[in-house]
Amino acid sequence: MPLDLARLRSFAVKRQFPALTTLGRAIARLGFVQADPIRAPARAQDLTLRHRVTDYCAGDLERKYAKLPIEEDFFINYGFVTRELHALMHPRVAQRKLTATEKRRTASILAFVAERGVVHPREVDAHFAHGTIVNWFGGNSSATTRLLDTMHYHGMLRVVRRESGTRLCGIRTMSPLRAETDVTATMDALVDIVVRKYAPVPSATLAHLIQRLRYGAPQWTAARREALARAKKRLVSATVDGITWYWPANESPPQRRMAHDAQVRVLAPFDPLVWDRVRFEAIFGWAYRFEAYTPAPKRVRGYYALPLLWRDQVIGWANLAVRDGELVPDLGFVSGSPPKDSAFRDALERELSSVRRFLGVAP
Repeated sequence: MPLDLARLRSFAVKRQFPALTTLGRAIARLGFVQADPIRAPARAQDLTLRHRVTDYCAGDLERKYAKLPIEEDFFINYGFVTRELHALMHPRVAQRKLTATEKRRTASILAFVAERGVVHPREVDAHFAHGTIVNWFGGNSSATTRLLDTMHYHGMLRVVRRESGTRLCGIRTMSPLRAETDVTATMDALVDIVVRKYAPVPSATLAHLIQRLRYGAPQWTAARREALARAKKRLVSATVDGITWYWPANESPPQRRMAHDAQVRVLAPFDPLVWDRVRFEAIFGWAYRFEAYTPAPKRVRGYYALPLLWRDQVIGWANLAVRDGELVPDLGFVSGSPPKDSAFRDALERELSSVRRFLGVAP
């Protein structure tokens, strides 16, 4: 039976939400959890994990991070990666050589961190007082903090834990970084991880994802074209409505559209089901946009509108706020109104109750 859009959508939704599991196993399944500092009403990493981890509460990842086999690092975006993925991307080669001043400062900071074990950026900045530099947004940032970020990116430091969202760093003391790398095998492994997370992916998205590996593995930028060609041969593909889709070779879409539980899910803006806006529009039939950085008068759905999944369709969005200890939902629907059946109303109330427990607010 030729694959159609309904079965493709059903496949995309079903594979993203397997049975709930532990936090460590959920991250291992995903390989990578994108992080975002905005909390409205919780950070994106927490909103992503609540649909995949049993009894997950906002902040659990930060609280349990030190005991999990994960690292904070760049992959295709910044977030939390498994140690296996972290090792694949290192050692990174600097995109530019450090100046003599930066080399001296790096050596001094490493000695300072080694002496203290774990440091807060303010502690390092207060000790060295390297001044400020212009950041990417045109404002001023601490030169010391920027250097700490560079040292973390290149594997000299690691994030040990967070305090109130701020990263505390220590010397990287895990297993030694690899001196020799099979670039072809490593790039294929990186591609397989990212495809496994976001599949099924349209051809344009597959190319885009591999291009974004320049963040996680800048030293192999020249190897991306060949990695894309190999991926197109290695992965399973099918063309639906003029778009070629790819997914792992050990998976297959259902022979018919699967039944989905009567469940509502409020999704993070960067949930794997939502992240690729090209795929989102192709399988759900409307354009979702993240509007937190859009000027307020130009917003269509809200500052932090969260896609609203009902069965296997994203039918609208939710802006959630906590006021006076209570959850205040503001919902919108693509059709202009919610589904009229009682099953949806019951499922929505279950989801909002789940969000209250997740946030620790009044039922």
